Amino acid sequence: MKELELKYGCNPNQKPSRIYMENGELPIEVLNGRPGYINFMDAFNGWQLVSELKRATGLPAATSFKHVSPAGAAVGKPLSDTLKKIYWVDDLGELSPLACAYARARGADRMSSFGDFISLSDVCDVSTALMIKREVSDGVIAPGYEPEALEILKAKKKGNYTVIKIDPDYVPAPIEKRSIFGITFEQGRNELKIDDELFANIVTENKELPESAKIDLAVAMITLKYTQSNSVCYALDGQAIGIGAGQQSRIHCTRLAGGKADNWFLRQSPQVLSLQFKDKISRADRDNAIDVYMSDDYMDVLADGVWENTFKVKPPVFTREEKRAWLDKLTGVALGSDAFFPFGDNIERAHRSGVSYIAQPGGSIRDDNVIDTCNKYNMTMAFTGIRLFHH
Repeated sequence: MKELELKYGCNPNQKPSRIYMENGELPIEVLNGRPGYINFMDAFNGWQLVSELKRATGLPAATSFKHVSPAGAAVGKPLSDTLKKIYWVDDLGELSPLACAYARARGADRMSSFGDFISLSDVCDVSTALMIKREVSDGVIAPGYEPEALEILKAKKKGNYTVIKIDPDYVPAPIEKRSIFGITFEQGRNELKIDDELFANIVTENKELPESAKIDLAVAMITLKYTQSNSVCYALDGQAIGIGAGQQSRIHCTRLAGGKADNWFLRQSPQVLSLQFKDKISRADRDNAIDVYMSDDYMDVLADGVWENTFKVKPPVFTREEKRAWLDKLTGVALGSDAFFPFGDNIERAHRSGVSYIAQPGGSIRDDNVIDTCNKYNMTMAFTGIRLFHH
């Protein structure tokens, strides 16, 4: 198959729409559903991301894409009991490494992952399919599917769930093209390999960079390679915990991603874990309620006459002081940036979210200020010398 007609482009008024190969066959097979233009953009970017994560770490990888940027990405490290609970998978029994990877990718930012497109590095197994089955999602791409897993997925969304199989041996052309305003752009593909050597040039007084931090920095940088720029990624324990995508200002990337990392950790606090939800509250409604409860708009779910719709027992206010005290326990976080930090304010913000390790290109006229700020907090920072803009 050289060509696949799509329902429409980015929007319903954008017709005709298709994907096609100028030479050779399409490297995909649609096993179920009718994927759209944006579905394929998410699928192909996500597939590249998880393939690189698998090559870099040797672990199964998954990503949760929304609007051509990852909401989460992770490798298949085992989950603690707390993570199983905040990811709503504590009732699923033993999880495969691939299922752990998707639980982490989906759970990093469940608000943004709602209605995601999933990419998996490995053959989708039953454990992963059962997890996907109950999430609101548009589709999945993987190199293959176990027969029972495929049947589980094909039954989703009244039989309309998109399931795509991709040839794992497909190698794209070294030159990529796109058209904007009737004008064709051409560039070499970004084939930069991200591995330990990228983090060798440590410019701070603290030179310590343990293996776990190298994995987290690789997760962050590979995630950034497929995130709309400007972008910053916080990572911990083999997963992205906060991604700031598509911001015009570097500090806004850092703040956005830091706020998401904070929310990820706040969900593990006793105040949130002890919330008593009413029976039959949907997963999405629980996620929304938790997000508001942790925010400054907490009265939107705690006001009299309102809290009764969600909770069995009215929760106490999660005060700003209590949140700060809990966040002060977060340490060892890795931070990647797709371009240099122009000011030390980015490091100040990163410090408030437990960042200990940083990888960024370097090259700012204020590098000395950025390094000094890292030294103030005993952080380890590597200059990669490589920019990772993606559009």
